[in-house]
Amino acid sequence: HTKPSMEEIRLWSQSFDKLMRNPAGRNVFREFLRTEYSEENMLFWLACEDLKQEINKSAIEEKARSIYEDYISILSPKEVSLDARVREVINKKMQDPTPHTFEDAQLQIYTLMHRDSYPRFLSSNIYKTLVHGGSRTSSES
Repeated sequence: HTKPSMEEIRLWSQSFDKLMRNPAGRNVFREFLRTEYSEENMLFWLACEDLKQEINKSAIEEKARSIYEDYISILSPKEVSLDARVREVINKKMQDPTPHTFEDAQLQIYTLMHRDSYPRFLSSNIYKTLVHGGSRTSSES
């Protein structure tokens, strides 16, 4: 992991998009989500991104099933918060999974992180420490 530059860190506060497009940004944001007990949102989003790159049919089915079990199933401890309409769409699409099976759900979770977690992230100690140039050590958290 390369340490993000001050310029990058500042860009993250300009838009959620910039934060999520930057691997170091995603890592810091994920660390923050962990403190809010909502890390599964980022994990789900990353799993969907990974699925979208997949071209092998059996790998697609396997990854889709695993995403479903880990994040969509109401039995999962890491279940993400989705509305009934999106769940219904996923249940239909799971009969023949594609790299885009979770697109609606991914957008909904992205929007949720953007609306709820992102503003809190920007005012969090995790982010403020970075902005002020202190690299955090685990003992300071």
